[in-house]
Amino acid sequence: MKNIGFLSFGHWTDHPDSGTRSASDVLHQSIDLAVAAEEIGADGAYFRVHHYAQQLGSPFPLLAAIGAKTSSIEIGTGVIDMRYENPLYMAEDAAAADLISDGRLQLGVSRGSPEQVIDGWKHFGYGAPEGMTMADVARQNTEVFLQVIDGARFAEPNPRPMFPNPHGGPLGIQPQSPGLRDRIWWGAGSNATAEWAARAGMNLMSSTLKDHESDEPFHVQQRRQIELFRDAWKEAGHERTPRVSVSRSIFALTTPEDHRYFGLNREKNDQIGYIDSGQAIFGRSYAAEPETLIAELAEDEAIAAADTLLLTVPNQLGVAYNTHVIESIIRDVAPALGWR
Repeated sequence: MKNIGFLSFGHWTDHPDSGTRSASDVLHQSIDLAVAAEEIGADGAYFRVHHYAQQLGSPFPLLAAIGAKTSSIEIGTGVIDMRYENPLYMAEDAAAADLISDGRLQLGVSRGSPEQVIDGWKHFGYGAPEGMTMADVARQNTEVFLQVIDGARFAEPNPRPMFPNPHGGPLGIQPQSPGLRDRIWWGAGSNATAEWAARAGMNLMSSTLKDHESDEPFHVQQRRQIELFRDAWKEAGHERTPRVSVSRSIFALTTPEDHRYFGLNREKNDQIGYIDSGQAIFGRSYAAEPETLIAELAEDEAIAAADTLLLTVPNQLGVAYNTHVIESIIRDVAPALGWR
């Protein structure tokens, strides 16, 4: 059995063929898609976060709105770039969104991917202290965030406060949302950061690309990353069972519209490229008739190893079509693979 959700990149563009011509379109349609996905039995609604781009950049208002309009679907990010975040302010936003959704927030965080501008975090007021990189800053911010959502008390109280303090001694961030600490995921781009996430007690979120660390196919490298994560988790002695998600572009070709959009997308090979001056491997997409798709997906070792599958959706094609994309996988593919 697997949790099956969607991951939206939240693109918009002022183009006649785009169903999302503005940021307003994307935000409203993201809410509508989450509602529709819940109705057809999907388990999660996740959203990418990118700055300086015509994509979603501030997730918490959107997550809170979805939480208020749904009742069971998980809501999350994949991922928030922690180079850009004040971890204390983010802790307040995250707890509020989690409380509004009654504990359904599944928050993916990470060092982030390359952005549209050079050193964009500097314009947000952040930078790396001497001897540190921004990757170090992202991990440090994450560690602080984890501590404060877990109830850490660190701020000296005012002896003459505006409102009575609830207890003596240092104060922490409010509000607190019990259980949120166990629902934080790290988006790992390498085997080493997956192991770091395990030691830190975070769930693992692995996307459609990672560092190219062997000559094996993408799905095999990703399966190995998952194994290393679980081994490190066990060695760390955490009591709970961690969750692991992988993302995939998967399209079941069941209608003429499906064939028109994705029928020519028959590329069955991984791609090798470069990110941040390092070599990366990009996993293949899947687009085929359901019976062919079932056979191909059965060979994907990383999907088999994960408990959660996030379907990347073409959000610019509109709510109705994206609902159909998700429903086709849940109805026509998942049962034959034992996912449902």
